[in-house]
Amino acid sequence: MEDARKTIWMTLVWSGLFAVLVAMDLVNDYQSGSTGSHLILEGVLLAFSGGVFVMGVRQLTRAKQEVTVLKGDLDRVRHEKELWRKETHQLVAGLSQKIEDQFTQWNLTPAEKEVGFLLLKGISLKEIADIRQTQLKTVQQQSQSIYQKTALASRSELAAFFLEDLLPPRES
Repeated sequence: MEDARKTIWMTLVWSGLFAVLVAMDLVNDYQSGSTGSHLILEGVLLAFSGGVFVMGVRQLTRAKQEVTVLKGDLDRVRHEKELWRKETHQLVAGLSQKIEDQFTQWNLTPAEKEVGFLLLKGISLKEIADIRQTQLKTVQQQSQSIYQKTALASRSELAAFFLEDLLPPRES
């Protein structure tokens, strides 16, 4: 957009300068008594350069209007994004609390709750061990304990337990 505006401005400057120079030459030639054909040719050049100048002014005006509209659109989208972010933050916080409550109902230990959240995020057992600065074997045992306490068979069943009600029902 910046390059286009520079091009328009340069076109305006050069066409305006050319129109002024041709007009000055035309006046000078008229006062000097030049021939009619020469004056007509310079008149055509003046009209052409004036036309280019007017087109450039119109194009620049349209570009400014478009920039104004785009700035308004950008402000509106930023506002909508902020509203969406606040709304989803509240929803995610609520979902996290509900998951925490369910983990408590299942009598998970604090360590198992932490592992459970990391499992739901899709983090591998090795990465969970690294994050928690513990042995992989410990994380494996904690995840097995989670599955036993919840009567769920796997990570995907654990995730499905919480996601099932969030998704719209399948149409028959």
